[in-house]
Amino acid sequence: MLTKMKHPKFRTLLCGLLFISASTFAFAQSEEPTEDAATEVAAPSNSLFTKVKQGGWAMYPLGILSMSAFALTIYNFIALRKQDFFDDEIASQLGDKLGALDVTGATALCNEQPSPLTRIVSHGLDSVKGGHIDTELFRQRLEAGSSKELAKPYVVINYLSIIASIAPMVGLLGTVSGMVKAFDSIATVGMGQPEVLAGNISEALITTASGMLVGIPAMFFFFYFKNQYGNLVADMTMYLDDMHGDLVHGTRTKAPAGSTPPPAAGRTLPPAPRNPRA
Repeated sequence: MLTKMKHPKFRTLLCGLLFISASTFAFAQSEEPTEDAATEVAAPSNSLFTKVKQGGWAMYPLGILSMSAFALTIYNFIALRKQDFFDDEIASQLGDKLGALDVTGATALCNEQPSPLTRIVSHGLDSVKGGHIDTELFRQRLEAGSSKELAKPYVVINYLSIIASIAPMVGLLGTVSGMVKAFDSIATVGMGQPEVLAGNISEALITTASGMLVGIPAMFFFFYFKNQYGNLVADMTMYLDDMHGDLVHGTRTKAPAGSTPPPAAGRTLPPAPRNPRA
């Protein structure tokens, strides 16, 4: 049967990066100017923490989204590898065992070498009951197992698409917030203090740029990993089709144990009994 795939390392990595992100942005937002900095008003700082502070509240969710996208990118680079989905040698051995109708050996090999491919094949072999092999049922169970097993990696990949869609909208929301503050400042102090307007407009532009900086790489890596995942699925589907073909060929060339052999050539069946009422 299919078993659930758990990713404790991924959850630990993601939680750790989110904690670092929250701590970094909290420090940046709570940083207060010192007495020395107060005396140097004419030399504004252009450091990263200063820009984060100028971005306002929208930098908190954007920071979380950026760290999440980074963690998902690292995870997909590690998870979407060929050896984590199937092994060429194991697939060849499974094909040979299925061609020889060695269901017991194929099941044992699937249990000894757990992978998405072997779990799918094991799910198909569950259709063999009492030594009877139904190739059509085997194919249907392969399709059902592959649909469930191969859907799990794509869920993680799809998170990058969600981040790529949300980050620019969060940046736009921060832009709207900064422009509202700018118009409120105009209504309060008028146009005589441009430095008040500059701070609010700077907040609006920084959040827009930050949303784009998070969303564009996330969208790029989403399509990159999506294409890589599609290639892996295509290769695995080819292996599954070959295994189904090996099983069909084995059932046609060698009858399984316990089956009744067909009548010999040239042997005639006894005639049907006559109807006495005829």
